[in-house]
Amino acid sequence: MNSSNVTRRGVLGATALGLAGATLGLGFGSAFAQDKIKLRLSSPATPTDQRAVSLTEVFGPAVAGFADFEPHWNASLFKQGTELEAIARGNLEMSIASAQELATIYPEWSIFAAGYLHRDAEHQKKVFAADFTNEMKKKVEDELGVKLLTVMYLGRRQLNLRVDKEIKTPADMAGIKLRMPGTDAWQFLGSALGANPVPIAFTEIYTALQTGAVDGQDNPLPSTKDSKFYEVTKQIVLTSHLVDLNYLAFSKKVWDELTPEQQATVQKAADDAAELGRQRQLKLEGELEQFFKDQGLKVYTPDVEAFRAQVQKAYLESEISKSWPEGMVDKINAL
Repeated sequence: MNSSNVTRRGVLGATALGLAGATLGLGFGSAFAQDKIKLRLSSPATPTDQRAVSLTEVFGPAVAGFADFEPHWNASLFKQGTELEAIARGNLEMSIASAQELATIYPEWSIFAAGYLHRDAEHQKKVFAADFTNEMKKKVEDELGVKLLTVMYLGRRQLNLRVDKEIKTPADMAGIKLRMPGTDAWQFLGSALGANPVPIAFTEIYTALQTGAVDGQDNPLPSTKDSKFYEVTKQIVLTSHLVDLNYLAFSKKVWDELTPEQQATVQKAADDAAELGRQRQLKLEGELEQFFKDQGLKVYTPDVEAFRAQVQKAYLESEISKSWPEGMVDKINAL
């Protein structure tokens, strides 16, 4: 099931089912107080992704006194796009969720997936911590049963193409089949960039590029290196069209069963892991342009202002922006 097929009604219905019955080992209260909680995390990220490495190195050991952290990478436990529903049903404890996924359930979350809105990694942190986001986060907790612990920096997304065509403006993207995740928010961004977006799961990108099913993909440079997309592409266009993020999602039901001290430990572990991953990702981004050049790829910066103007215009003139909380764009820009 693609994330684009997860409806608000379906997920919220799943939440009701999940909250109606306690999962084994978590719902028996004090009788099992001495048993460790199992915290399974499912994500399509690779084990060497900076988010994965930081969670394994920092989060797992930090909560080891009362919980067993059990990450499952490469979408090996739940298919990409189904993780939030799994948490809502009580079948999963943690995931790395995107604003685009949340937007399939709550359209207002598409504001955090809009191109050229977040300025950089620090700006992301300020936005997530801002009071004006509290109502949106509480709605996700109350209705979906998902607590968003922290924001994780995924990186500045760049275009990575297997074609030789030089890209300077959005007009040059005409006819380019660009892999984008399957949600409406992602597909819209692909169109706003001037491309023909094609919905393909992350785990299938390499083969799609290799066979020519798509002409390119967009990801932060570390992800492009980590998944070896450079082996089947010819150029990287530094559009920086999205300062991309993820949220560390946690079962609200499990959270409520933790003691205040355990909650504080989980929260600090999440923030510390996110910060380590953020700093590592920023360092990698600074080093990888030369790496890709050494691999024989062309790496260059297009007319970013032309891209920014077209993308922002597309959002503001679309139905998508009508769901955004009034005045929030101005509040985000003012931070």
